[in-house]
Amino acid sequence: MKPKVKAVLLIINAMLLTLGLPLLACGAEGPGVDTGDTAFVIICSALVMLMTPGLALFYGGMVRRKNVLSIIMQSFTAMVLVSVQWVLIGYSLGFGADFNHLVGGLQYLGLNGVGGEPSLAYAPTIPHQVFVLFQMMFAIITVALISGAFAERMRYSIFVVFVLLWTTLVYDPLAHWVWGVDGWLRNLGALDFAGGTVVHISSGISGLIACLLLGPRKTDGAEPMVPHNLPMTMLGAALLWFGWFGFNAGSALGASGLAAHAFLVTNTSAAAGAIGWAAAEWLRQGKPTALGAASGVVAGLVAITPAAGFVTASSAIVMGLLAGPLCYFAVSSLKIRFNYDDSLDAFGIHGVGGIFGALATGVFATTAVNSAGVNGLLMGNPHLLWVQLLAVLATAGFASIMTVGILKMLTLVAPLRVSDEDEDIGLDLTQHGEDAYNYGEVSPA
Repeated sequence: MKPKVKAVLLIINAMLLTLGLPLLACGAEGPGVDTGDTAFVIICSALVMLMTPGLALFYGGMVRRKNVLSIIMQSFTAMVLVSVQWVLIGYSLGFGADFNHLVGGLQYLGLNGVGGEPSLAYAPTIPHQVFVLFQMMFAIITVALISGAFAERMRYSIFVVFVLLWTTLVYDPLAHWVWGVDGWLRNLGALDFAGGTVVHISSGISGLIACLLLGPRKTDGAEPMVPHNLPMTMLGAALLWFGWFGFNAGSALGASGLAAHAFLVTNTSAAAGAIGWAAAEWLRQGKPTALGAASGVVAGLVAITPAAGFVTASSAIVMGLLAGPLCYFAVSSLKIRFNYDDSLDAFGIHGVGGIFGALATGVFATTAVNSAGVNGLLMGNPHLLWVQLLAVLATAGFASIMTVGILKMLTLVAPLRVSDEDEDIGLDLTQHGEDAYNYGEVSPA
């Protein structure tokens, strides 16, 4: 090899090595990292990610045939947009240095300074990037949940902008209030192990506001508003149940006894929720339905989410048995009584179930399960119940006001909902130019 060529190759090699050093440092495993905890939280992050496609199937089976792709697309859109938003600004607003106990600062903008070293403030045994990843999945599914309330009538372009604005202006500050260091609800002592207030109350309440502002779906009675594919919904519910283990057990942020406990009570409450809903439905309607069983599972999962790391297994049974009938009442009676079209029961299950779960945490919490927690009402501490109530009211109030503001602002740009004609045709064709079910139709040659 000629000396000049060799010299050039050495220079190029040195440059590449120099450029690669920051990347190696960013991905390097920092001191204090526990590989077992890290592997566990990475797996849990993947499980939580699976929940959003599970939600897409759960919702997809519940809408009419002409709208199945549109509702599935909304869940996938949330995955795409929030994944980028979280990296650019969302994580920093949620978990950055506290600003007036209301929101995080901007030091993590674009994940600046976030690498393989643990975050001592949040997760001291896993890389900071893994914690970011885990929390990202929560942000994704929260805004996806809202879509169930206004299914079959929101313009897709409006939904895209809504996802970005709502996640930035509602979810990120709420995450800081409850989980961020020096967030005001965290400082107050509010308990939310895995997202009862941050995820379910915020999405359920925002969904209710959205469906009220958009108005009910157009119907002349000729086309019944019934699920078009219940096996799809049941599959979606099963995937949600499976992914929820990552949701709740992963919130222990390590492979520990607390994670095992959260896993156990999550499964227990889900089963009890299905029993409670089916029993209520059976008594009232004479038959238990497959949709009711699936909905009951989700109701039990929602209820236990804030409490998973604070209550006993027996308390989880009670919570599930109560959550099922309560959410069934909200779905079967409450929305009929007040005449709002919560299409896929985002408020009826996630809003009502989340409120119940947060308050029940204030009743059943015990330090016998988690010494880092607080005893609740049944253990002689009524103060926690009052704190939980305040957290519920603050979350519901903030989500309501901000959602109204976001949607009212968007109406200045374009209509929120599709035209009557587009709604009659279906959102699959009018918003995406596709048909979910093509039964081998052959176009003319």
